[in-house]
Amino acid sequence: MTGAPLLEAVGLRRCYRARGLDGRGAAITAVDGVDLAVARGDAVAVVGGSGAGKSTLVRLLLALERPDEGVVRFDGHEISAMSAASIRPLRRRFQPVFQDPLASLDPRMRIGVAVEEPLAALGIGDQTGRRRRVAELLDRVGLPERVRRSWPAALSGGERQRVAIARALAPEPELLILDEPVSSLDAAVALDVIDLLHELRRSLDLTLVLVTHDVDVAGELCDRVVVMRAGRIVEAGATARVFDNPEHEYTKQLLDAVPTLTL
Repeated sequence: MTGAPLLEAVGLRRCYRARGLDGRGAAITAVDGVDLAVARGDAVAVVGGSGAGKSTLVRLLLALERPDEGVVRFDGHEISAMSAASIRPLRRRFQPVFQDPLASLDPRMRIGVAVEEPLAALGIGDQTGRRRRVAELLDRVGLPERVRRSWPAALSGGERQRVAIARALAPEPELLILDEPVSSLDAAVALDVIDLLHELRRSLDLTLVLVTHDVDVAGELCDRVVVMRAGRIVEAGATARVFDNPEHEYTKQLLDAVPTLTL
């Protein structure tokens, strides 16, 4: 890596208090000492099974939660310590795409309004310019103009995920953080979305962080991979090296055991 990373996590630790039937709380460490550096233009996969801490890591990287220890920096800004008001101007530069687009899209908003919403919230452009931008974004992700007037429930899973990607792209971010973006889709539709992400990364010079349990998706989209187990990174490196010659026993088990998408 040359120069400062676009996204950097140092010593991240996040614990939760779980209450049992006796009312006593037990500490659960979801993320435990994670270091991660993502260069501009890079595509990094975070791979692990259920309970590995991936979803918690996503929330920390997006500054939706604060770590108990450690820091998250975006382009040198320590976003993990910022207030919501302070971080707001930076949010247009890094955007999430979540697993379930039906849950992340407001069912009471037509698609055009949903895609325009981040532009309005961030004060980007006037209404005419924002509507023009929405039309451009829908076309960019391969959706017809008529979708703008549709409700989320009227679209297929693949169409909804394309809408979620369009909305994430609306403020022209440098970084997308994708949390299991194709796991809710059938294989053929997932392949189409992966192809779209490939094209967007190339044409828009995007940096990607992909969180997934699916090693095939990680291998298809990402140059580097980190493997998480029980909140810790157990192996990291170039995707081809890690998947072709895994060094950690857990990585070997993950490659053998996790159901994968046939590409």
